[in-house]
Amino acid sequence: MKQERFPLALLAVFIAFWVWMAIDPVSREDWLLENALTAVTLPLLFFTRKRLRFSNFAYGCFFVFLTLHTLGSHYTYSLVPYDDWWQRLTGDTLNNVFGFERNHYDRLVHFMYGFLIVVPSLEVFIAYAPPQKMWRIVMPVFFVMAHSVLYEMIEWSAALVVAPELGEAYLGTQGDVWDAQKDMALATAGAVVMMLLIRWSPIWRHEWRRRSVS
Repeated sequence: MKQERFPLALLAVFIAFWVWMAIDPVSREDWLLENALTAVTLPLLFFTRKRLRFSNFAYGCFFVFLTLHTLGSHYTYSLVPYDDWWQRLTGDTLNNVFGFERNHYDRLVHFMYGFLIVVPSLEVFIAYAPPQKMWRIVMPVFFVMAHSVLYEMIEWSAALVVAPELGEAYLGTQGDVWDAQKDMALATAGAVVMMLLIRWSPIWRHEWRRRSVS
């Protein structure tokens, strides 16, 4: 497969998955709100692909995150039945194994958001405002922190203004008053982990060193 066709192949697979997940979601209203993110991200990536060509690894990161998000929007984040799936595979539940008292799918996706989206964030910095030395590690993490805060504010505003009747179902707080802060902390942790992997992996580091001088 030619390198330039890889993002289009991912797009085709994602659209097929998205259509499947659009069929009979648990809450159509919540699904519509959650998919506002997808409705903005996909056209933006498609129409800017020639001006800013991300690496195939970065496109893969977008693909994995949007797939996880689409799954969450189908069930609503607090109702994704990962515990049932795990029990069918192992005979026990993750909640029982780890002593969980809530559905942690939203926590997973927030961590993966930072872990995955910090990669294209790094590439944006390299393309338009290349940071030097350790700032190359730090600035993408700060960038993820910033748009994690922005997303939480948009989510809160949407719940108040667009669909106040959805309330907690859309926000997915599950009664945790510190939910937003924990979500942002997990996104930050995910970004830090990925940037450390990039910093210490000679295979990954070579790609961004090459891009910075191209």
